[in-house]
Amino acid sequence: VELQTKCSGNNGVYRSAGACFVFFLIAAMAAACKPTANRIAWGAKYILFLFFVTGTVFIPNEPLFSPIFLQLSRVGGAIFIFFQQIILIDMAYNWNESWVAKANEAEQDKEGGGRKWLMGILASCGVLYLASLVGIGIMYAYYSGSECSTNVAFITITLIMGIVCTAVQLSGEEASLLSSAVIFSYATYLCFTSVSKNPILECNPKLGDTDVLGIILGIVFVLVSLSWTGWSFTAAHKLGEESRSSSTISRQSSLVENGHMNTVNYGSGGDSQEGEQSKKVGGIVMNNGDDGEHTDSSGAKGGDEDENGPAKTWKLNIVLALISCFFAMALTSWGTIESGGDAANPDVGRVSMWIIIAGQWLALLLYLWTLAAPRLFPDRDFS
Repeated sequence: VELQTKCSGNNGVYRSAGACFVFFLIAAMAAACKPTANRIAWGAKYILFLFFVTGTVFIPNEPLFSPIFLQLSRVGGAIFIFFQQIILIDMAYNWNESWVAKANEAEQDKEGGGRKWLMGILASCGVLYLASLVGIGIMYAYYSGSECSTNVAFITITLIMGIVCTAVQLSGEEASLLSSAVIFSYATYLCFTSVSKNPILECNPKLGDTDVLGIILGIVFVLVSLSWTGWSFTAAHKLGEESRSSSTISRQSSLVENGHMNTVNYGSGGDSQEGEQSKKVGGIVMNNGDDGEHTDSSGAKGGDEDENGPAKTWKLNIVLALISCFFAMALTSWGTIESGGDAANPDVGRVSMWIIIAGQWLALLLYLWTLAAPRLFPDRDFS
């Protein structure tokens, strides 16, 4: 009876998710043909969406929802997990670049004014690393045991990979300490989420409890990913690029280089152009390499001006369609019918556990690649 109930519940999820998936695919095609389609005809869109949701009630479970949409959602959900890791890494890099840019601007206005932003970066790093280490300690204390070798392996790999990523980043100039801290803390969160899906009671003290924190954090990460995706595909410039392209700041020295605070060299010519330029920071806070971007006399970036403009807003609809697949899988433990989960924590099970930890390994490997690729291929531009 329990498994039959779960099967019926899963097909109910597939109906709503399938309606969302079809709706966003149609919206993507409309936006590809007419870039303004995402901003008009809201009344018609609401009616169309309600029509799709209502229409799924009259469609049999087989074969459209199970197994066709089930298999499609597994593929779409996996693609979204991959895409989400890329979004998070991009956000980690841009967070650091944004605060460094603000430090440069503040330093230009007032001597020493940028130090508050640099201290904010270092404080954020400290908080994220501390939270990660505390989280790993808690997992070792409550989610490990003689019969929990899988959990112990997940936790240990998370700790080792976090240390490796930080060490590789500190040994070069490809990233910043803040980006490593963000990735380490995100990996710790994914590890906790994974071990909390373990269906073995001795290895999961939260089994059967309502996973409120996991639900909230999961929703937050999806919303943040969606917001950043919408911003990236619709804004004229990504975070921090606008300020960099509109200024003529050049790098003459750094506030932080190779992990140590240095004195700022403001130049010798007070009336010269170089004397008026602020000094960008580098080293442990931000890499010392050039941005790899060239501007013309108007300050605009070279290349296709419409690359992230309205003509590509259809990509946002594709991401929303993938999210529809992802939440269908998250609510049904990737379409598995087993007795491990319950209404309080519906996606408990080995499939969810391994999918989540695989996403963590993917994020860590992608971040390591962003650190190693410029060293392995120095003749290529990875900016």
